Amino acid sequence: MKIYTTQREIEADIKDGVLAIEGDVKFECSFAIKASIVVKGDINALNITALNINARNIDAYNITAHNIDALNIDVLDINAHNITAVNILYNAFCNVYFSINCESIEARRSPHSKPVCLDGNLAITPKASTKEMTLAEVSKELGYSVKIIE
Repeated sequence: MKIYTTQREIEADIKDGVLAIEGDVKFECSFAIKASIVVKGDINALNITALNINARNIDAYNITAHNIDALNIDVLDINAHNITAVNILYNAFCNVYFSINCESIEARRSPHSKPVCLDGNLAITPKASTKEMTLAEVSKELGYSVKIIE
C-alpha cells in the first residue's frame, strides 16, 4: 500500500497530469491537485480534490472531483460533476452537478439528503439477476415454439 502524508509527496508522483498508483493507496492528508487520479486498487482518504478519480473502491470523508469512476464509493459526503460507479454508499449528502450512473446508491444514516443531480439525471440500473431457465422457458422468451418429444 502506498501512503502519502503530505501534498508535496503526492505532487512529486504526478506525471503528465496523472497520479497513477499500482495497488491500494492511503492519503493521510487532505489535498487538492489539478491532476487525475488512477488507482489500480482502493483509495482511503479524508478529503480529495482532483480532476478525475478512477479506482476500485474509494473510502473517503469528502470527495470533490470533476469525474469519479469507481466500482464502489463509500464516503461521508460527495461533491462532484459526474459519478460513475457500481455501488455508492454515502453518509448525509451526495450532490452532483451533472449525472450519477450506478447500480445502487444508499445513505447509511438518517436523516440524510437524497442524491441531487443539478443539471443531469440519476440513473440507477440494478444488475440483472441471473435465473436458471429451462429450455422451454428460454425458447418461449425468444419467441420460439418448442415441442418436446420424449
